[in-house]
Amino acid sequence: MNAGIPLNADPKNNTKPLPKGFNKKKFTLTYNVVSNPSLLEIQNLSKKQCLGKNLWPEIDKIHAWMITSETATFMKWGGLGMVASELPEAFNACFGKEGHSLTIVTPLYLGDTGKKKAVLNGDVYEGAEHRSVKLKKIKTFSVPFYGDRSSLAKHKVTAYSGRCNDTDYIFLANDRFFSINPHKFNPSAQDGCYVLNEYGINEVERFAFFSKAVYELIENICTGKIKEIAKPNTLIANDWHSGALAGLTKYLTTAKVETDRLDAGLAEEIKSIPIIHIAHHLGYQGWDYDNTSKILNSLYEDTVSMVFRNAKAIKNANPRATNTLIVHDCYNQASCDFHLADRVVTVSKNYMEEVSKELGFGFDFRDILKIRKDHRNFFGIVNGYDKNLISPNKNKIDHINDYFKGFNFKVYDENNLEAKLHNKKEFIRLLSKIAADEDYKNQTIPLIDTYKFDDLTEVVKDIVKMPVFCATSRLVEQKGYDIAAQAMINLCTKFNNFKKEFPVFILGGAGDANNFELLTKLKDKINEINPNAAKRLFVFRGYKDEFAYAIQLASDFYLMPCRFEPCGLTQMEAMAKGALPIAMSTGGLVDTIEDGVDGFRTEVFFTEKRRVYGSNLTAQRLKNNINAYAETLQKALEAFYRHPDKIKQMTQNAMRKDFSWNVPGGSVYKYFNLLKTGHL
Repeated sequence: MNAGIPLNADPKNNTKPLPKGFNKKKFTLTYNVVSNPSLLEIQNLSKKQCLGKNLWPEIDKIHAWMITSETATFMKWGGLGMVASELPEAFNACFGKEGHSLTIVTPLYLGDTGKKKAVLNGDVYEGAEHRSVKLKKIKTFSVPFYGDRSSLAKHKVTAYSGRCNDTDYIFLANDRFFSINPHKFNPSAQDGCYVLNEYGINEVERFAFFSKAVYELIENICTGKIKEIAKPNTLIANDWHSGALAGLTKYLTTAKVETDRLDAGLAEEIKSIPIIHIAHHLGYQGWDYDNTSKILNSLYEDTVSMVFRNAKAIKNANPRATNTLIVHDCYNQASCDFHLADRVVTVSKNYMEEVSKELGFGFDFRDILKIRKDHRNFFGIVNGYDKNLISPNKNKIDHINDYFKGFNFKVYDENNLEAKLHNKKEFIRLLSKIAADEDYKNQTIPLIDTYKFDDLTEVVKDIVKMPVFCATSRLVEQKGYDIAAQAMINLCTKFNNFKKEFPVFILGGAGDANNFELLTKLKDKINEINPNAAKRLFVFRGYKDEFAYAIQLASDFYLMPCRFEPCGLTQMEAMAKGALPIAMSTGGLVDTIEDGVDGFRTEVFFTEKRRVYGSNLTAQRLKNNINAYAETLQKALEAFYRHPDKIKQMTQNAMRKDFSWNVPGGSVYKYFNLLKTGHL
């Protein structure tokens, strides 16, 4: 055991910080039998929470907070930010008239990364998503957290209020932790609110501070020091970024009472606020090995040794997860909420099943989530959207035409698919212009790298009979571009002497250079097999909303060969535009795509060579995801050529489907029930 962790030491050591780098030495965690009620409470809390033994409070009017690092309105990086904006907006639209409310609490980011810029001009905040809001300064309060001198410092945080889209916001401002001006050593893939910033603050330390700031805000409200903000009666922690919250409201309050730093009645008031933790993708947990002791000392201050040596996890089969504050020897921001939140939600029913069964999905928390699922405090709720924002509406189409100049894309719906065919012709013309006119390319998609774009003007003979496939997801391993690449090579090899109009493929998105290189090599490889097919393959790196939107307007199919997809929004966006998804049978893709009805899904799905979805016989036949996806791609292609009436019907089905938050029985009603009663 590492002598620096006084697990069995004199109680006087309770107020000592954890030694710097304690986790980098070999140590063993054991838990003493204790009689002290506070220590017993800390030791037994994980078991109590995971078994769902804490009664949900009676709530008449919901006054909940969404605690989130991102919002689509002011700082967006992915689907996490979409949920953080759209769920509260839908909730308030549906239930606000009845006196319920869901307020968004988020950092007030300031700075310029080169791609994202946010500024505060007087009382107007201009966020990174080109939206502005007028702010009212509420109060400045102190947040104890370690600074440059490796000791607790009182950092000033200012709370502002604002209102946007009929939803209240609380912004928390601190120049040091919420600056997005990048450090000179910031990795190129890190941007937005995830930069290593000018002060050397990384994303995990930033959001640990954010969780602590939210806790201090709640304590100030409960003590009456801040009267301008009403106390929430439920907290929604939006993924790992606010994962420290349950430990602060439930562990720190108990430890403060034990050390005479907090009134017992006040501590009980804070502890009784239930926390719902939303887990988007369990692969992202907020790890920080180097700063483990610094972050724990910052969160729990002079009670850290008391909390850490009693933070016993519920008994499970994983020796790496015996303490709720770390996994093995590393600070893990998600761990605390997984153990201590009152309810855990993930973003689809099928993903809930995957993470509670498979190590490859649930990682170190599989056993804990299995216990929670069995005791009915772990739920799967599919992410929603605002369909009006993504369907082929007039405002968006007019903007596309104005942006690209000289093109005439048309509005269409499931009852007017001829206009979609017209859009396919326009998009092929747009691709050809981008390929032939370098100046136009630089003007319209200036930040997008393209590779050997070909002019299709003389190539395409019958556009009606030519399918268009696309993928505009991020260029990351998760999205499975390598799986799609191999499936396309198999397709070209099998149909080298293709007699019909060969498909057009448009593949690309923002992401790392390695995945873009994979796509460039794909084009070169297909050129060796079939030069005519290679001319119809367009690969790019980068993202421009207008370009991605135009691609989906024209596409018949949307490729989703994902290795995992907790919920997925791009398949919903594609379906709304009549692009049928061709997807792996994983996560939320199973819940949102009905195979052969409004899209195509693989008959089987594997992870780490294990069959996760599908029959054993099919798994034995197909053997791996590449074969499964290649077969599904071929199935979609044959349906397009041989059964156009079926494709038309499937396209209409896809466009009629509505995953909006507020449709009857939609996800916002499930969240309402969960916030009100603790159950769906």
